[in-house]
Amino acid sequence: MKRQMKNLVILTLIIFSNALLGKSQTKQAYTRYVNPFIGTAPLTDPKILGYELPDGWRSWAGLTFPGASLPNAMVQLSPITEYGSGAGYEYEDSVIYGFTHTNKGHWNLCNVPVLPLSNANGSFGSSFSHAREQAAPGYYQVYLDDYEVDVKLSTTLRCGYHQYEYKNNTNRQILFDLAKANNRVSDWQIEQIDKRTLQGFQQTGERIYFYALLNTDVEKLEKNQPEKGKGFAIVHLANGSSAPVALKLGLSFVSVENAKQNLLAEIADKSFDQVRKEATEQWETKLSAIEVTGGSEKQKEMFYSCLYRSLLWPALRSDVNKEFRDAKGAVVRADFNYYTEPSLWDTYRNKDVLLGLLSPQVALDVIKSMKDVGDKTGFIPTFFHGDHGASSIVGAYLRGIDNFDVEATYKLLLRNADVSGGARPYIDEYIQKGYISDPDIKNPHVETKGRAGVSKTLEYAYDDYSLAQLAKRLGDDVNYKRLMARSKNYKNVFDPTTKFMRGRLENGDWIDPFNPQYPYYEYMYREANAWQVSFFAPHDMEGLISLYGGEKAFEAKLDSLFSVPWNPSYIARNVETMIGQYCHGNQPDHEAPFAYYFVGKPEKSQRIVDYILNNLYGIGDEGLALCGMDDAGEMSSWYALSALGLYTYSATDPNYLVTVPLFDEVKWHRNDGKVLMIKKVGEGRALQTIKVNNQLNEGYFVSHDLFINGGEIEIETKR
Repeated sequence: MKRQMKNLVILTLIIFSNALLGKSQTKQAYTRYVNPFIGTAPLTDPKILGYELPDGWRSWAGLTFPGASLPNAMVQLSPITEYGSGAGYEYEDSVIYGFTHTNKGHWNLCNVPVLPLSNANGSFGSSFSHAREQAAPGYYQVYLDDYEVDVKLSTTLRCGYHQYEYKNNTNRQILFDLAKANNRVSDWQIEQIDKRTLQGFQQTGERIYFYALLNTDVEKLEKNQPEKGKGFAIVHLANGSSAPVALKLGLSFVSVENAKQNLLAEIADKSFDQVRKEATEQWETKLSAIEVTGGSEKQKEMFYSCLYRSLLWPALRSDVNKEFRDAKGAVVRADFNYYTEPSLWDTYRNKDVLLGLLSPQVALDVIKSMKDVGDKTGFIPTFFHGDHGASSIVGAYLRGIDNFDVEATYKLLLRNADVSGGARPYIDEYIQKGYISDPDIKNPHVETKGRAGVSKTLEYAYDDYSLAQLAKRLGDDVNYKRLMARSKNYKNVFDPTTKFMRGRLENGDWIDPFNPQYPYYEYMYREANAWQVSFFAPHDMEGLISLYGGEKAFEAKLDSLFSVPWNPSYIARNVETMIGQYCHGNQPDHEAPFAYYFVGKPEKSQRIVDYILNNLYGIGDEGLALCGMDDAGEMSSWYALSALGLYTYSATDPNYLVTVPLFDEVKWHRNDGKVLMIKKVGEGRALQTIKVNNQLNEGYFVSHDLFINGGEIEIETKR
């Protein structure tokens, strides 16, 4: 009897422990909140866009991919429903043409397409339905109706793992559609090495090598290659096996041999379930760095989905043996991981800071990669517009990511700032005049080509400020003073008569006629109108406010930014999603909602920020649309930081603007074990006081020291 009682007690304890464990595991399952389909659906509502979509247009909103990837990986294994589209996959489509191994969401990549076939008739692609499709971090699954194949995908850093369950175990094939990608394919090759091994390459702007292993025999390899860059190849599988087909494929941007090494090092004999489990665990570790309490399920889904997308890019390019191709195309080996260049025009604002907080080693290696480009080309790389490598590198350095050759990197950044023919177009005019002019063009329109002189002037001024902070830290007083003086150049494109940042001609005259509501892609402004750039001086808000005539005048102008109606006849695709003249669907004015803080009206900022968080993400009929292009995670990073209550207003500076978080409590776990706690006290959304470690905080900014040392931010609110 006693033994029975003892066994009953033990059994009860085991059941209770398992229940607690299950509860704990559920609580910690952060990947369950991530929906990789967010950003794949179209945005069509003219009330949100600001205009009716012209016939045949798809808004440039979202452009995300739902496929499998690890953080900052080489491989992004994702379905493609339309070549030439932003990320290859558009939710409204009904046919999948392949599964490609690279993706960014920028109309490029989508390399090495592979598709399982069964009794294909020469027209490749299969219908599918979302009812038989699912995705999670590191995993994607879909059923191909036409071929009756259940496809499951997972990834390592440099490899893709395909698992195909064919309903019909005869006449099984796999298409290597190597003439297709989102870049023009000029050449491709595939060859069979033995009964179960294939290798080859795809040549676009760069050459991508692959090495593939199958778990079943190849009966024959059929190549249809009428000329370079054309055709396709079909792998015919031998009959007889009823087990799921496993295709393990390693990538390399160096060689087939390196692709093989990557595959053997990262997958080797692992099963699909092992690889998927390891991918999930890696994402759990990464996402669990930020633990939130409170908020709705929708807000948690959106937060962790945005955090997930913030960590996908830039992408790894080093192989397991540390080799990579440098900016000159040479194969080199380094003691750091080489990454693609960040999308700096977009991501310097907040994403690059977020990367440094969550993945400091990746951020460090990205800086080393950028310096390597600079060593080979003479300039630190830029992306699309501006010279924001200065902000990202200096911001990381001032936050303690400093284990790189700072002096040599600084010299390269100085070349960016001063030497023509490199990172800053029209830098000679900028240095000579203090602004960049635009040509005198009669009747300009959205597509008019110019110098984007206003945008460049504003952004170069901020970049000068960024570099000046490094000069100061390194004791270079001469360049510090020179660059700080240049950082005021934004004032040279401010027209005091109209109170807008306005284009100037070479002779200094203001461009006339002038319509501050009209958007341009590259004339005076870059993907913006005058309203959207006229509040950009994140490094000198006091000086900017004085240009407007003081705090009241500045506040009134801000009020107008968010209230003057958008003209629906002004259509520039990607200048979309309007609150008055403010455009959240594109980056140039993303700091503007926070500008009320500088006139002591944080509650006005919070109303706008809350509207954006709650109404412009996860929208549309399926709740899967974003209000603008994600731009390699910039749109997502804006949401993630704003939802947490910390915004990087001037990303160079090692401090954060405090806003009201969506969540009652945030625990931010650092890699070294330090924890930053953020608590919201009160039922309302209007910020009242900020306490740091129980001490009343002066102003609205808190120091990065809280991340270094740990600590607590208490945000008191009222209705």
